[in-house]
Amino acid sequence: MPANHVNVVLVHGAWTDGSSWSKVIGPLKAAGMKVVAPPLPLTSLADDIAALGQALERLDGPVVQAGHAYAGVVIAETRDPKVASPVYSAGLAPEEGETVADIFYRSQPHPKAPETKPDPHGLVWLPEEAFADAFAPKASPGEQAILAAVQRPLSVACISVPVGRPAWNDGPSWVLIAEQDRMINPETHCFQAERMGAHMRTRPVDHTPMVTVPVDVADIILDAARDVAVTP
Repeated sequence: MPANHVNVVLVHGAWTDGSSWSKVIGPLKAAGMKVVAPPLPLTSLADDIAALGQALERLDGPVVQAGHAYAGVVIAETRDPKVASPVYSAGLAPEEGETVADIFYRSQPHPKAPETKPDPHGLVWLPEEAFADAFAPKASPGEQAILAAVQRPLSVACISVPVGRPAWNDGPSWVLIAEQDRMINPETHCFQAERMGAHMRTRPVDHTPMVTVPVDVADIILDAARDVAVTP
């Protein structure tokens, strides 16, 4: 099976939407891939898993999922048999029984990481200045402004529930480690990747590789797709 018969599902994390993958979609489409970037409601982990599952139902053939940040948790909870080789772009990867918060707060935060707390509705928003200071410091001012304008809040219910057995325990996974991430400590990235036994790549990038180094992100996704294509 050629790699371009593999579907790619790009899953956004907290405080973003599918448009955060816009620079990656072009290179993947140019390589002949079918690409979708479905929305997550970010209302609870169960809701997000269900929303991703509905998107996967519409696809025929094998699937490579790429998740950014919080979405790493969501793609790992997928049970659709079409899915193989998850890709983590500065993603979070708690083990069974851990919560997202457990792994997110595992290491000392960066000095410029924003302090967050839920609003009266149980939703966590990033202050606008955090997009330039911590979320996407290597992005252009225009890109930072767009990320801030389209941000979607994360419910506390997404990060406080223990996860089930993640898919990366049962097959190959791919990880892009963001060495200059100010939202998730790079030590956490390395710890996760080693625990996963993942194919690792490190880059001197911030928390949003799909925005600031989209070609590198597309390359690792294409490698994962090629691996799926040659697996009997």
